[in-house]
Amino acid sequence: MSLRRIVLRNFVIVESLELDLGSGFSVLTGETGAGKSILIDALQLALGGRGDAGVVREGQARCEIAAEFDTPEMLAPWLEEQGFGGNDGLLLLRRTVDAEGRSRAWINGSAATLTQLKEIANTLVDIHGQHAWQSLTRSDAVRSLLDGYAGIQPGATQKAWGQWRQAKKALESATERQASLLQESERLAWQIAEVDKLAPGAEEWPELNAQHGRLANAQGLLEAAQTALTVLDDEDDSAAALISRALAALQAQTLIEPAFAEHAQALEAALAQVQDTVHSLHQYQRHTDQDPASLAALDDRLSLWVSLSRRFRRTPEDLAQLHAQWNTELAQIDQALDLAALQGAERDAWKAFQHAAQALSKKRQQAAPDLGQAVTDTMQTLGLQGGRFEVALTRLDEPQAHGWEQVEFLVAGHAGVTARPVGKVASGGELSRIALAISVVTSQLGQAPTLIFDEVDSGIGGAVAHTVGQLLRQLGRDRQVMAVTHLPQVAACADQHLLVSKHQAGQQTLSTVAHIGPEERVIELARMLGGSAQSEVSLAHARELLAV
Repeated sequence: MSLRRIVLRNFVIVESLELDLGSGFSVLTGETGAGKSILIDALQLALGGRGDAGVVREGQARCEIAAEFDTPEMLAPWLEEQGFGGNDGLLLLRRTVDAEGRSRAWINGSAATLTQLKEIANTLVDIHGQHAWQSLTRSDAVRSLLDGYAGIQPGATQKAWGQWRQAKKALESATERQASLLQESERLAWQIAEVDKLAPGAEEWPELNAQHGRLANAQGLLEAAQTALTVLDDEDDSAAALISRALAALQAQTLIEPAFAEHAQALEAALAQVQDTVHSLHQYQRHTDQDPASLAALDDRLSLWVSLSRRFRRTPEDLAQLHAQWNTELAQIDQALDLAALQGAERDAWKAFQHAAQALSKKRQQAAPDLGQAVTDTMQTLGLQGGRFEVALTRLDEPQAHGWEQVEFLVAGHAGVTARPVGKVASGGELSRIALAISVVTSQLGQAPTLIFDEVDSGIGGAVAHTVGQLLRQLGRDRQVMAVTHLPQVAACADQHLLVSKHQAGQQTLSTVAHIGPEERVIELARMLGGSAQSEVSLAHARELLAV
C-alpha cells in the first residue's frame, strides 16, 4: 500500500475531511455534482499541481491538504539527500493555499518547493484522467506512451541533439562571419601586443604605487627611523634607559612592598616592547637604501601604465583585467576562424547524435509491436472484438530532439479493416475504451504504487463495464488502485467503496467522503443502476452485481 491517509481543510466545498485508505481496489461514487473527483484534485495539489485562490472554500482564509504515503524504497535516498528523511518509513506531504493564491508546501515537516513535490509525484501516484483519449492524437503524448512502455529514457538523445545543433550553429555562424572575424582578430592582436610591452600583473598596480612611494621618500623614512632609535635607545635619557632605571628602583623594594611586583612586571613588558621596536628599526635601516636607479625604472613603468590606460580609456586598475579579456576574446575568434576544427566538431556531434538516435529507434521498433499486441488483446475484452491496435513509426525528413521517428497510433475497429489514425476512425466511446486499454497496459509496467483512474470508463456500459471493473480489481492485487466511476458494474468489483455526498449547511453546500458498509453499498449501487434506491428490483440487481 502507498497512500495511507488524506486530510482536507476548507478545500473547495469540503470543510473538513480525514480519510484512511486501504490497499487493493477502491472506488469513489456519488451523485452528479457531489464532487467525486475532489480527492483526485486535492491529491494533485499535494503533489505540486497548480493551485490558486479558487481552491479555498468560500469565506475561508486558506485551505490545507495533507497526504500520508508509505515511502517507496527508490525514493528514500532522494529524501535523505534533500534533508527530508528520518520519518520511520512514512512520507507526509502538506500544502496550503491562501485566499490570495499564495502557496506553501512541506515534505515530512520541512519546507519544500513545488518543484520538489513534482519531482516525487510520479514515484508515488500514476493518474489516468477521464480525457486521456484526447492525448491519443497528439504526437508528443503518443511518443511518451511508447517510450514509457519500452522503458526508454530519451534524455541522452535529446542532449546529443542539442550538442549537435549547437556545433552546427557555431559552424554556420563562423562561415558567415569570416571577414568580420578576421578584422576583429587583427584589431585585438594589435591591442594585446601594445599592452604586452607592459605585461601588467593582476594585482601589480597598487603594489607599484606603494613601492614608488617608499623609494621616493626613502631619505625621509630613514631619518624618521633614526630619530626614533635615538629617542628609544641611543642616549642616556632614552626611553629604554629611563624604563630600566624605574624597573631597577621598584625591584629593589619588592621585598618590602610586594605591590611593586605588579608594576615591575608591567615595566618589564614595556621594556621588551621598546627593545623589539629598536631591533625592527635597525633591520629597516639595513634593508632600506636610497636607490635612484630603481626609482627611475618605477617612474618609467608607471608612466607607460598610465599612458596605455588613457589610450584604451580604462582606469589603471582595470588594465590587467582588460588585457586578459582581450586574450580570451582572441582565442575564441581564433577558434571560430578555424573552420576545419569547427567542421570536425560538428561531424563528431552528428555522429554522437546518430548513435544515440539509432539506439532509440531500435528500442522503439522492438516495443511498438509488443505494445500494439498488448492493447489489441485488452481491446477484445472491452467490446472491441476483432479490433486491432497498431503503433506506426514513420521516419522524419529531418531529425528532432526526440529522434528520427514520428509515432502514431492506428486502430481498426473490426476484423479485416485497414488500421487508420485513431482520431479519424474511432467514435467517442471507442476512443474511451482504447484509452482505457492503453492505461491498463501501461500502468502494469509503471513503478508508482498508487494508480488512480478518474472516470476513464466514460462512454462504456453493460458487460464491458463489468470487464473494466474486473481489470481494475486485477490491477489492485499488486498495486493500490482508486477509480472515480459512475458505473455500478465497476463499483461492484471494488474492495472498498467510498461514497461522495453533499449537503446544505446554512447557505453553503458542503461535500463529504466516507467508507460505506455492505448495506449502504447495495443502496448506492441501486441508485447508480438508475432505479429507485428503495426499489426491490434495483436492490436485488445491486446484490446480484456484488455477488458476481
